[in-house]
Amino acid sequence: MIEARYHDSVNVLQALTAPQATAPFDRAEWFALLAETGLVPLVAMAGDGEATAALALTSDRGRITPLRNWYSFTWRELAPPGPAGDRLLEAIARQLKSRGWRVTLEPVPGEDGSADRLARAFRAAGWQVAVEPCDINHILPVRGRSFAEYWETRPGPLRTTLKRKAKKVEVEVLTRFDADVWADYEAIYAASWKPAEDQPAMLRAFAQSEGEAGRLRLGVARAEGLAVAAQCWTVENGIAYIHKLAHLESHKPLSAGTTLTAALFAHVIDVDTVALVDFGTGDQSYKADWMEEVRPRFRIDCLDRGQPKAWAPLAKRLLAGARA
Repeated sequence: MIEARYHDSVNVLQALTAPQATAPFDRAEWFALLAETGLVPLVAMAGDGEATAALALTSDRGRITPLRNWYSFTWRELAPPGPAGDRLLEAIARQLKSRGWRVTLEPVPGEDGSADRLARAFRAAGWQVAVEPCDINHILPVRGRSFAEYWETRPGPLRTTLKRKAKKVEVEVLTRFDADVWADYEAIYAASWKPAEDQPAMLRAFAQSEGEAGRLRLGVARAEGLAVAAQCWTVENGIAYIHKLAHLESHKPLSAGTTLTAALFAHVIDVDTVALVDFGTGDQSYKADWMEEVRPRFRIDCLDRGQPKAWAPLAKRLLAGARA
């Protein structure tokens, strides 16, 4: 017998995520950081006495969405593999009709089967489901190469830039959290072209915890003692994740960001010997210079036919399908 239940605390995920977490964004600690930003968790769980599955969600007036923010590269189900996990996910999907009329899950990866699995579970539970790409993810499969071998394949202008500018800055790659270097990062980001940091306290707490776990790769480039570029990466399970990067526009001619990025690539490839580098979501043109493949991220939009609030968007969806 399967029992479905809800929790408003992410603490219930502690025992669940450990064996199934494959990325920073799957761990209970990540969801706890999200909850500290003010997001209200709706953790939907189902168990049959032998296994347990969960979806870390939040809800607003019947609209159910993932417990995530823009720092999250992915969001996916927390469930054991195989038919047992599938049955638990279907039970969760069916029970969610009592909590909302629309469930929109994104950005869900497809390469591990998550998008297909979640869509299947919600369809089996009676939801009307639409799946569409919502973002892309640039990656570099290392394929056993050294950094030198990888670098030989980069675009000529990028290699020329590094050759000409590398000696103009000093770079440092730390494998621990350093408060002074993090302060440099925050100052650089605040003065950069990028929009204001959404949740700086969350990002700092994440970097601190990753540093304690030995997963942090914190890079800084200095010119005459001044920090002009900084980046936050993490490494786990053979994957390097590029979380944040920034440089001072006032020192753009130094190309410090390029030099620092190359140093971090060299570290994760030659020292950490990762199999993959993940540049997160977004189709910024500069990512193509460093990465070699693109993966889609999906939006799974589920409407409950039995609830009046869903009828208008459902009609619109069906009409759009008829026109296609």
